[in-house]
Amino acid sequence: MEKTSWDLSPLFKSNAEAEAALDEFKAYIDKSASYQEKLHDEKELAEYLRLDKQATLKIVRLYYYAEMLSDLNKKDVANAELLSKVELANHSYGAANSFFQPEVIALGEEKIQQFLAKNSEFAELSFTFKKLFHSQNHVLNSEKEGLLSNFTPILGEGGTLYSQLTVADGYPKEITLSDGQVVSVSQANWTMLIEEAKTPEDRQAIFEALYSYYDLHKSTYGEIYNLTLQCQLATMKSRGYGSILESHLDYHNIPTKVFHNLIEVASEGSEPVKKYYKLRAKALGLTKHRSYDRFLQIASSNKKYDYEQAKEIFFNSIKRFPATFQEKAHEVLKEGYVDVYPSQGKRSGAYSNGGYDLHPYILLNFVGKLDDVFTLAHEAGHSIHTLFSEEAQPTLAQDYTIFVAEIASTFNEHNLLDYLLKEGDLDKQDRIFLLQKAIDEIMGTFYRQTLFGHYEYLLSKKAENGEPINYQVCSKTMEDLYRQYYGIEISEEKLKPLVWAYIPHLFYMPFYVYQYATSFTSSMLIYERVNNGEEGAFENYLNLLRSGGSDYPVDQVKAAGVDLTTKEPFLAVVRRMESLVNQLEKELGE
Repeated sequence: MEKTSWDLSPLFKSNAEAEAALDEFKAYIDKSASYQEKLHDEKELAEYLRLDKQATLKIVRLYYYAEMLSDLNKKDVANAELLSKVELANHSYGAANSFFQPEVIALGEEKIQQFLAKNSEFAELSFTFKKLFHSQNHVLNSEKEGLLSNFTPILGEGGTLYSQLTVADGYPKEITLSDGQVVSVSQANWTMLIEEAKTPEDRQAIFEALYSYYDLHKSTYGEIYNLTLQCQLATMKSRGYGSILESHLDYHNIPTKVFHNLIEVASEGSEPVKKYYKLRAKALGLTKHRSYDRFLQIASSNKKYDYEQAKEIFFNSIKRFPATFQEKAHEVLKEGYVDVYPSQGKRSGAYSNGGYDLHPYILLNFVGKLDDVFTLAHEAGHSIHTLFSEEAQPTLAQDYTIFVAEIASTFNEHNLLDYLLKEGDLDKQDRIFLLQKAIDEIMGTFYRQTLFGHYEYLLSKKAENGEPINYQVCSKTMEDLYRQYYGIEISEEKLKPLVWAYIPHLFYMPFYVYQYATSFTSSMLIYERVNNGEEGAFENYLNLLRSGGSDYPVDQVKAAGVDLTTKEPFLAVVRRMESLVNQLEKELGE
């Protein structure tokens, strides 16, 4: 029987081995700090860069191991302590090396280019230096960088507090449904329970069972989010950025107009969304379509999939692509590299970890729904991206940005959807089911994630203006945005305005979620070119995956054929949404 849990032994065979490696890493802290004020000497600079690479590879391996071990059981104190030790050591290393950027900038870009020309072993750092000089106006002198580095552990404390409150201290809640059945509602199963609920009252009860925890702690969640914003504001001010948004986009040279193009097109192009909600309400016989009713299927599908079936469907869906792509797909889903099923204390959701020459690992919470098949394809896309990057790029240029990360994952979803639509003879129910799936993909990845990015932007402006941030402000902002994007009044739902507290990325990785939408837009247009058989389209796509972290993300996407500095790609998504909703209306009317 195939092993369905992670084998972390390729990283470390035990916590004791990891602790020993952590002690070795700590030796790099003082050693690297000894190079302060010496980087003007090329020999010293070369020695420092070699040392820094060794330290980087060691801490990355430690961090992946400790984080994944902790994610398997957030209630395990020993694993949490190991992760905390690794994070603190990493912060200490960063503080000790805070002199690096100011000293390199003082040397000047011309001298660094001359150094790279004479020392080919450091060619993998050429783009790293390019980014540094691009952002040099926001790098402070050595003394100030050292001072700021002392606050690095605090900058991520909002995400840590959120995780502890939501996952470590969280617990399932038991409720009794209208038929007398007692169910335990958790992060892992609540959407499935909603989908299977027999009455509107049961759906409401399930939803409120989950959200009652956020309601109980709403003031705390509000203050944690305020902490997250204040940390971003402090960074913005300290580094001289014009806005919190700019501080998140500048390092990767993402023009702010990309973000503004996205939120303007999505918020103004929401008529197909509102039409879809009306179609759903009518088809489902609902007097009022509540936000959690989005999990109801217009066409019934009780299909369940085991993990082996899900893999087989995914592998079949990519058989039309080159062998090198298929081989990597099989490689990333090998036994020991995927943790498949939910368990008590396990982190919710799904992700892929990898890079720096380490084999990627995938976390799932597989319960057998069609959505889980798509999630498998999604996360496999990330890991395939990692393998292509590792194959083509030197070690320190493999780590691609979040901005391009979701392209490979959503490309796989587009392809899987097409495969399922074309597979065999589809009856009316099948066509409706898969049309809804296609629409919901745009709803969830383009509109919903843009709404959350829009929320972050509005709250960041409030923080910049010195306005108070609390749970009431957060909830009111969500009410306004749901009205604007979806045409629904979530204020009529008892706890839905607390949806901001439900979204972990807002706390863990500020200004992350909008990139799901930009990546979705890019992957949709890239996939259309591949699917239409345009010459060189798939090779251009593979070149994007191979480019890893070797260029600015907007330029990487542009080379693959999508210019996100214009509104046209985003408008294409709106037109696609409109077309799918019209197709659904026709199917429902026949």
